[in-house]
Amino acid sequence: LASERDEGGAVFYGPKVDLDLVDSLGRRWQATTVQLDFNLPGRFGATYAGPDGRTHTPVLIHRALLGSMERFVGALLEHHAGALPLWLAPVQVVLIPIADRHHDYAEGIAQRVREAGLRVEVDTRHESTPAKVRDAELRKVPFMLVVGDREVANETVAVRARGVGDQGAQGVDAFLEAVQADAAPPSLR
Repeated sequence: LASERDEGGAVFYGPKVDLDLVDSLGRRWQATTVQLDFNLPGRFGATYAGPDGRTHTPVLIHRALLGSMERFVGALLEHHAGALPLWLAPVQVVLIPIADRHHDYAEGIAQRVREAGLRVEVDTRHESTPAKVRDAELRKVPFMLVVGDREVANETVAVRARGVGDQGAQGVDAFLEAVQADAAPPSLR
């Protein structure tokens, strides 16, 4: 963990500690900051009775754990180039039925995926399958499950992973078992 002193660096009421993050492009983003403020408590007239029985002016501690939420989310999106890890992706799985006759099967699989705790959508638009796959890739959806006649007959899904491509046909339970660990936030693993 590297550190550096920044004497007088935009701090005018007390010492401060900043934590900067470096994104995948080498840019620094200020994340956490903790600062002592010896100025505002006096301006507010804040006091307390100390153990010595005398009146004292407190020291205020400002802290921002992630900076502004907007800046943190911006840095996170920039760092991952929009391709968020599975656990953080707003849509984790998109089901892509090849034809209208596959919609019911796709909806049934989507329900199983939802029950497993993943965020899922079914793309029932009247677009070609390659167009639906391309759209899901552009949206940075981690997994696409394509279903057609073969998948319905074999009770499987054709798995595509973002940035990797075709992973072959798998049973739904096998797919869910393979992604379950990565779908949970790191603190819950």
